[in-house]
Amino acid sequence: MNWQVPFFDLVLGDEEKLAAIAVIESNWLTAGPRIAEFEAAFALSVGGGATAVALSSATAALHLALLGLDIGPGDEVILPSLTFVACANTIRSVGATPVFADVTSELDWNISVADVAAKITSRTRAVMIVHYAGYPCDMDAFVDLCQQHRLLLIEDCSHAVLGTWQGRALGTFGDAGCFSFFSNKNMTTGEGGMLITRQPALAERVRILRSHGITASTYQRFKGHAYGYDVAEAGFNYRMDEIRAAIGLVQMQKLPAFNAKRKELVERYRKLIAERLPEVRVPFADYQGEASYHIFPVLLPCDAERRNEVLRNMGQQGIQCSMHYRPIHTFTAYQDVVVEVPVCERIAGSILTLPLFPSLSDEQMDLVVDTLGRCL
Repeated sequence: MNWQVPFFDLVLGDEEKLAAIAVIESNWLTAGPRIAEFEAAFALSVGGGATAVALSSATAALHLALLGLDIGPGDEVILPSLTFVACANTIRSVGATPVFADVTSELDWNISVADVAAKITSRTRAVMIVHYAGYPCDMDAFVDLCQQHRLLLIEDCSHAVLGTWQGRALGTFGDAGCFSFFSNKNMTTGEGGMLITRQPALAERVRILRSHGITASTYQRFKGHAYGYDVAEAGFNYRMDEIRAAIGLVQMQKLPAFNAKRKELVERYRKLIAERLPEVRVPFADYQGEASYHIFPVLLPCDAERRNEVLRNMGQQGIQCSMHYRPIHTFTAYQDVVVEVPVCERIAGSILTLPLFPSLSDEQMDLVVDTLGRCL
């Protein structure tokens, strides 16, 4: 469909094209120098002594974070239900049990510190938090809670690339931080992800696990820096390729401007909705810190059936919207899980996510808000 306003729109230019062409002309496409350069640049951007490991996706990063921290059968990991299903899938994939926690409030959709604390048991090994929509969780509270109970902390920063909490980069508070460079993210490599950690041993293990458990890369062997290899443990093919790394290097340079523009757009959205649609509530509207503004979700004054009708009608009017998210525990694969997340269940059926991307125009924003008003 030819959308008047798509849900997201890629911002790619000649710089990305030239970077990709340069990789092709180099005749080396996998696990080479641009991967190392991308990792070094990303680690430098987050600071805090972190090491970065480029991967094929954020899902791969979450999976290897769990494996690298030796989380497995018999362990419980607490996570939000209001997030993408990859979080719970990776927990199950290592044999651990996902335990779903509630959101903080009807207008703060980050995972609740209080509910996490209430759900800690003798089997709890880790907490997996998600910085929803790019708004940081209360990292001081989560670090204190995990230290008090000797729990591991994994940060899903898929919405919050280069986001900060009180001046410190997200992803550097926990044992591991996981980032997504999927097409609709604030910066993109098409597919791709990154794991960061301040633990050198974990970083080294993830590097080995991402490439079948092999101790030396193909590029090292090609260059003569390694003449054989060992397989340290059963690993995976979770490598990023050179073309994506080259695009990522260019996108990183543009990211500060992208995020600044997203902030402007979110502030304008909030003003338009307050003026024209006061019955529509906007989460995080009073947030005072710095955010990455990945998506713009709103809370409609209706139930799930009516919300779904609004979503269809918006599409028929040429405006592509989405929902972030259907709670994980409502999917068939997770219906055997006992949950108690009353706030999440109260708001989930009313969530609608409006288009947001750096090149979104004022005219398009006006059209989105006015069309939403008509559909309501």
